[in-house]
Amino acid sequence: EAVCETIANFLLLEYEQIEEVEVEVKKPWAPILLPIDTVSVTITRRWHIAYLSIGSNVGDKEGYLDSAIDRLNEDEYTKVMKASAYIETEPYGDVEQENFLNGALEIHTLRSPEELLELVQEKEKEAKRERIIHWGPRTLDIDIVFYDNEIIATEDLIIPHIDMENRNFVLEPMYSIAPYARHPIYKKTISQLYNELNNK
Repeated sequence: EAVCETIANFLLLEYEQIEEVEVEVKKPWAPILLPIDTVSVTITRRWHIAYLSIGSNVGDKEGYLDSAIDRLNEDEYTKVMKASAYIETEPYGDVEQENFLNGALEIHTLRSPEELLELVQEKEKEAKRERIIHWGPRTLDIDIVFYDNEIIATEDLIIPHIDMENRNFVLEPMYSIAPYARHPIYKKTISQLYNELNNK
C-alpha cells in the first residue's frame, strides 16, 4: 500500500492536469501461504476541494493572514487556489476584544479531512495561537468550512463548519470566492445563505 501511495502522490503532484488516479500494484509469489499467483493492492487518490475561513484580531492581523496563506502553500499536498479580500468584523460571542480581520480560501488538497485539520492547527500553532478563552482573541484562526461534499461529525472535527449560516464573517468572504458552493446539509448555496442572513 505504501508503494501505491508513493506512486499516486507522485503522479498527482507531478502532473497538474491529473485530478484523480487509481493505482494497482501486483506482487507475484507473495508469502501469504495461500495457493494464488499474485496479491494486489489498489488505491484511488484525488485532489479534494476544501474551503477555509481565516481570521485574526491580535497584532499584525493582515500579516498573520498573509503568512497563513504562504505557509499553507508551502505544504506540498495543499494548494491555495483562491483567496478573498479581507473584511473587518465585530467579535463573535461575549468576550470584549478587538475587531477581527477575516477572509476565506479555496484550497485543493491531497490530505484527508483529519490530516487537513492537523495541518491548519499546526499553522495556528506556528502563529503562536493560544486557546485560553473560548471565542477569545487569537493571532490566527483557521476553520474548515467545506471539504468536498462531506458531512463529518466527530469529537475533533465538524464539517460543514458549525453554525456558519449565522456567521457573516464566514459567509461574506466565502460569497466573494464561492457563491455557488453548496451546503451539503441545507442544500443551499453560499449565495442563498448569505442573502438570507443579511435580509433578516
